[in-house]
Amino acid sequence: MNIQSLLRENIRNLKPYATARHEFSGVAEVYLDANENPFRSDYNRYPDPTQKKLKEKISQLKNIDPGKIFLGNGSDEAIDLIIRAFCEPGNDAVLVTEPTYGMYAICAAINNVAVKSVTLTPKFDLDEDAVLNAIAPTGKVIFLCSPNNPSGNLLSKEKIIRVLTHFNGIVVLDEAYIDFASDEGFLPVLQNYPNLIVLQTLSKAWGLAGLRLGMAFASAEIISILNKIKYPYNISSLTQQVVLEKLDAIAEKNNQVQQILAERSSLVNALQTLPLVKQVYPTDANFVLVKVTGARKVYNHLAEQGIIVRDRSTVVLCEDCLRITVGTAEENRKLIDTLAKL
Repeated sequence: MNIQSLLRENIRNLKPYATARHEFSGVAEVYLDANENPFRSDYNRYPDPTQKKLKEKISQLKNIDPGKIFLGNGSDEAIDLIIRAFCEPGNDAVLVTEPTYGMYAICAAINNVAVKSVTLTPKFDLDEDAVLNAIAPTGKVIFLCSPNNPSGNLLSKEKIIRVLTHFNGIVVLDEAYIDFASDEGFLPVLQNYPNLIVLQTLSKAWGLAGLRLGMAFASAEIISILNKIKYPYNISSLTQQVVLEKLDAIAEKNNQVQQILAERSSLVNALQTLPLVKQVYPTDANFVLVKVTGARKVYNHLAEQGIIVRDRSTVVLCEDCLRITVGTAEENRKLIDTLAKL
């Protein structure tokens, strides 16, 4: 696959901005090159624009070359940059599979890129034939979410592979919730698919949503394109410093994931006993999609009791559905007790 041929011409010809830290990346005694405040503090210097130390740490955790890692201000930055790199405004299109994470379509709309949509099957799985038929002829990027949001389930791996191997464009696989799934995802086979970009995040399993650190994994060629068009200092020094420290606490992260999985199982079992619950959908994420009687009424009642869930009842395939994040044991108990009284 010729990735360069998929790029917008202006992006292909773009000469990226070179920061002071690109021109000199070593260690010096006196820095007079970046117009920084010279008085020393923790943050008077610009952050490393290449996030070298952080990428090296992530590469060890993920067993992937640092040159195949892009770090963004949340995964949303990577989503936006992918659309800007490959989609000509007013001409090209992206494809999403509904229901899914809403930012794919919003980022496309902001960039004046058309959005094609294909509805998932009633079991929230991929209809790969419909996707491949709908993407032609102007589609440049397909966004897939697995485990899917808001349904929570993994998409069929075989169907994802079929899309990857039959589409001559970019496939973005958002694995934000992969840490809660029994499957290891597509990172181990990333090298087999030159058109694949895998998104992951530190917001969920690592509990670092407030730091806004998203990760994109792809071929070195695609990563170089994203680095070419990103803002020079897109990841702050504070974020890089804290994440580096947090990534050493992998045992704590794994323990929390196991607690969330145990609570997820208990929550699902408890929800299934409630008369107002019509269906609890299978989940591979840290949330569960639940069909109830009168979703909006239930949502409002929970809100009145200080419990906030997500009403997804207006989303395709999700009529009368609430999306409920797995909380602590105490939070989940309060939720079930409140629902039981309805």
